[in-house]
Amino acid sequence: MEIHLIRHGKTTANERRLYCGATDLPLSEDGADEIRLLKSRGIYPAAALFFTSGLIRTEQTLDIIFGDVPRDAVPGIAEYKFGSFEMQSYEDLKERPDYQAWITDETGGVQCPGGESKNRFSKRAIDGFNAILNRAGGCTAFVSCHGGTIACVMEYLYPNTQNFYEWQPKPGRGYTLIYGASGGLHIYKKI
Repeated sequence: MEIHLIRHGKTTANERRLYCGATDLPLSEDGADEIRLLKSRGIYPAAALFFTSGLIRTEQTLDIIFGDVPRDAVPGIAEYKFGSFEMQSYEDLKERPDYQAWITDETGGVQCPGGESKNRFSKRAIDGFNAILNRAGGCTAFVSCHGGTIACVMEYLYPNTQNFYEWQPKPGRGYTLIYGASGGLHIYKKI
């Protein structure tokens, strides 16, 4: 069994370096073009089952790559909920004490005002990923989701190898997780 975890294409929030989790933005024109280019290079592997977070940017990414295939939305794999930091930049937030507490938090327990903590997000993302594994039932699955979600899953599967930010793939990229016949995870490869 293989699970392909792919980050959605760029949005205007990505291009402007804004925190964007729950805001349901579409792909930007450049983001959609970049996914088309990657598709034309044949980098995306085939799959039997398809999943998204249900947010439009993940739906559009899947549509560009595979067309109108049946898919299941798994809200648990949606991006981090940034609360009042949503759609703001580092420059907008850097003087706020609650923002400084959040970005310097080393335990993952500090919650964004009106949002979630890294620990809560990680648990939600991993639970969503495990739900996909159960639903895949041994079939190859393609998951169009978010950079933060992918980083949480990879940290969980490969602890103490890279940090959260090192695991985040570029837009349109991701990882293939390869499971053996016994169900155990064997390796991953970058897409």
